[in-house]
Amino acid sequence: MTIAERITADLTAAMKAQDAARTSVLRMAKSALKNREIDKKAPLDEAEAAKLLQTLVKQREDSAAQYRGAGRPELAEKEEAEIVVLRGYLPQAASDEEISAAVLKAVAETGAKTMKDMGTAMKAALAALAATGKSVDGKQVSDAVRKRLQG
Repeated sequence: MTIAERITADLTAAMKAQDAARTSVLRMAKSALKNREIDKKAPLDEAEAAKLLQTLVKQREDSAAQYRGAGRPELAEKEEAEIVVLRGYLPQAASDEEISAAVLKAVAETGAKTMKDMGTAMKAALAALAATGKSVDGKQVSDAVRKRLQG
């Protein structure tokens, strides 16, 4: 069952259960997937759908941080609840050890030695992690590459 199919089925279940919060998040996700499909003029594959959901999670993380900074914890909690629902449809996240191993391998393969080589090392590390089929946060990879090249 694809991500889009799972979201549609879970949306129906959430509507029947009258779970307003979950219904709202799933409607938003289904709408985003459909809009991307329309823009692409072709059905989305699993990787594209997962990437879109990862983008939605990232947007909510940014919003939650902004709300917390503005003294609006109730809105931040709403965003964080949406993140939990969306993450349920994403592949398992890569662990810190997997990220570190991919960064070490990427730095060795690319011959990266200074911060000027960070882009090349990042590209190689992200490609290696994408091949595992796990979701990964680019910021975590960026931090790991920066730490490796600086020290």
